[in-house]
Amino acid sequence: MELRADCSRCVGLCCVALAFSASADFAFDKSAGEACPHLGPDFRCGIHARLRDEGFPGCVAYDCFGAGQHLTQVTFAGSDWRGSPELARRMLDGFTVMRQLHELAWYLAEALALEAARPVHRELRVALDEIASLTQEPADTLPVLDVAGRRGAIGVLLGKASEMARARARPGTSRGAPDHRGADLAGADLRGRDLRGAIMRGTILIGADLRSADLRLADLAGADLRGANLAGADLRGALFVTQSQVEAATGNVTTLLSPALARPAHWQTSG
Repeated sequence: MELRADCSRCVGLCCVALAFSASADFAFDKSAGEACPHLGPDFRCGIHARLRDEGFPGCVAYDCFGAGQHLTQVTFAGSDWRGSPELARRMLDGFTVMRQLHELAWYLAEALALEAARPVHRELRVALDEIASLTQEPADTLPVLDVAGRRGAIGVLLGKASEMARARARPGTSRGAPDHRGADLAGADLRGRDLRGAIMRGTILIGADLRSADLRLADLAGADLRGANLAGADLRGALFVTQSQVEAATGNVTTLLSPALARPAHWQTSG
């Protein structure tokens, strides 16, 4: 499976299917199913090079995990919603489901890359194979798939992998890692905190000050890092961190990232 977005092979599905409201992330309201006015006839964003300047950091941070090109090129064999208007609703409905499947596949692939989680690799592979098989379903089947049910089961499996990996975060100490799963830490002062191996799944960290925090092997699956300050923070080996989470945060040249993550262009270029 391709789990990295390739917009050149998509037909702007995220620019049509998704709804957003005027906020710090988007400059105006848009309803689901309504094409963004910045979407050009070639299915390219007319302001892509200046999205942040135009008030659309939410678009920069969005990631379909490759679902857009898969739905366009595989499920609909290269058709598009403009050229075939009768397909529009089916494509848009299918995209929301396909994106969820690709996201689950991305998490499973990340877990399979964890050497410490080897005891559950077989289960992870079985789950990943099942998700990959579902992405091959015909368009009319996608909307009725029980993705939520699979997400729950996969979440339990990912939790096991996380626990095995995080156990290596604090060798030689009896002090347990912090557990902030699901907590509302928006705007919290977490400067310099030792968060090695912390559980921060689904934690709200909007605008949190994480400067110089140690987040090695912390589980950040689903954590909301919008506007979080990661200057000088150490995220090497942090678990389940997506590129979109990093894009939504702020950092600088002293922020330490895992090799798979690209340093966002909008981050400060000085310490």
